[in-house]
Amino acid sequence: MEEPRLINGLKHREEWAYDEFFREYAPKIGSVARSYLGADDVDDIVQEVLIRVFKSIRKFRGDSKLSTWVYRITVNVCKTLLQKYKRMKESLVDFSDDETFYYLEPRTSVDVLKQALDELNYETVMKAMEQLSPNDRLLIKLRDIDGLSYDEIAEIINKPLGTVKSGIHNARKRLKNLLKGGLEDLEKQR
Repeated sequence: MEEPRLINGLKHREEWAYDEFFREYAPKIGSVARSYLGADDVDDIVQEVLIRVFKSIRKFRGDSKLSTWVYRITVNVCKTLLQKYKRMKESLVDFSDDETFYYLEPRTSVDVLKQALDELNYETVMKAMEQLSPNDRLLIKLRDIDGLSYDEIAEIINKPLGTVKSGIHNARKRLKNLLKGGLEDLEKQR
């Protein structure tokens, strides 16, 4: 889908544009929200972001890519929600353990040991990610998972480019240290 055509369709409130936007961006919004907040229930956040986008699309000037603008709205909604929970002294609970199940096919070519080790490694990474700050999780998600450029990330989180680069470097270093500790703990358990 050509971005200018999609933006024009959204601005003119064409149904096909809303459908296309939802298919393309709802999973990305949910993924960013889940990374930032560490919570499984992100439907409300996705809905809030979509409403904000649809209400303000006519104001979109095109100074950035549409995806950058949407990510920025998502981060702002997440920050607002996080502040609300901090004020209320509530914590977000992550019930996403069900996403870590591997479905084994009943074939002899399945390497059960390899799958078990992969699952342990996945769990180790997810536990390490949970220990990072919301900002570190967001930076790693945007750069290493979504593959956004440093410039795009700087625009999304409204920080200078150098701050973004050092933030990503430090977040990766913290994750590496957490993973190193987690893998050492795993080895001790064997």
